[in-house]
Amino acid sequence: MLVVQKYGGTSVANLERIKNVASRIAEYWERGDQVVVVVSAMSGVTDSLIKMAHGLLPSPNRREMDVLLATGEQTTIALTAIALHALGIPATSMTGAQAGITTDGAHTRAKIRNVSPVRIRQCLNAGHVVIVAGFQGQTDDDDITTLGRGGSDLTAIALAAALKADLCQIYTDVEGVYTADPRIVPNAQKLDEISYDEMLELASLGAKVMQSRSVEFAKKFEVIFEVRSSMNKKPGTIVKEETKSMEDVIIRGISMDKNQAKVTLAQVPDRPGSAARVFGALGDANLSVDMIIQNGSPKTAEPCTDISFTIEKPFLKRATDLLLGIKNDLGFNGLAHDDQIAKISIVGVGMKSHSGVAAQMFRALAEAGINIQMISTSEIKVSIIVDIENADTALKVLHAAFFPEAAKADKIATAKN
Repeated sequence: MLVVQKYGGTSVANLERIKNVASRIAEYWERGDQVVVVVSAMSGVTDSLIKMAHGLLPSPNRREMDVLLATGEQTTIALTAIALHALGIPATSMTGAQAGITTDGAHTRAKIRNVSPVRIRQCLNAGHVVIVAGFQGQTDDDDITTLGRGGSDLTAIALAAALKADLCQIYTDVEGVYTADPRIVPNAQKLDEISYDEMLELASLGAKVMQSRSVEFAKKFEVIFEVRSSMNKKPGTIVKEETKSMEDVIIRGISMDKNQAKVTLAQVPDRPGSAARVFGALGDANLSVDMIIQNGSPKTAEPCTDISFTIEKPFLKRATDLLLGIKNDLGFNGLAHDDQIAKISIVGVGMKSHSGVAAQMFRALAEAGINIQMISTSEIKVSIIVDIENADTALKVLHAAFFPEAAKADKIATAKN
């Protein structure tokens, strides 16, 4: 059996945890499996490298940032291979480039173009465990690139697809996918299974278990994978194609994203093409926006409208600088932004066939006195924007509203104790 495993930063945070990972890998190798392991940088290393770069220059060159950040994973692959050598297991470490991962040239947020795992197969056939640096690849011009935050997930899924792996496991510091973040909602429940679409929505809406692009890749290439803990051997959550039984569950989970900012353009000329020019400029700069609201305007000689959108907080300055730089061309009169917001989302394929979900969500928040700033919906999710100071409370309120059995069980357990 060919197994692809991915270990996140907390799973390889120090030498003891790397030894633990090596022992887990050894179990599969010793039973005769071929094993490919993808690792992230040790916990905190990437943030430390970013801090150092910003200590030299507020906006470092993105190509050089990729060269810098790729070193974090390269440290981990070597240490993991050495830990396996200490157990008497042959292991070979590889960078993303050596593993055959080629990408486009969008530095810090590159997209995988091709995976050619020839060298990996050679090592596997020689009986070696292969340790691959996650989060990275290279362009056709041999420039180092990185795949964005959480990119090691994407590396693992892409390799599993290219190698036609029999098993793909994503190891992290939690035991699977939960109905909400268990660090904020203690009675959140672990899910046995979840569909690609639900996992994709949760990941893109702030759930930190998986990178959204990796789930999208898994869906496209039908890679079934399991999210599980590297700290124990309990079963995790299986992510797979939607099945009929999944529709019986109306809401699968609730996510929260505090890494959002809101931008509002005031008095944009209300004529065809205005929105296209605004979001075209952002798109050309490789800046992705999420929720968009355009207010109606009165019938005046020169009608105007306000356009609001959300963007990831790290890209707020780039977006505002870009828009202010072309303010006269776009014709808006003012720009405001707010980075003290959070996005809360409820997700479930069962919403396709059940009505009243949004109303239940809004009613629960109203009863808690929480105001909603923006609303966005799709076939299987409803997202809202609230003040960041109300975010944790909103998450708990909604979890209690949609998962009352979890809240009831928690109260019973508390009473017994």
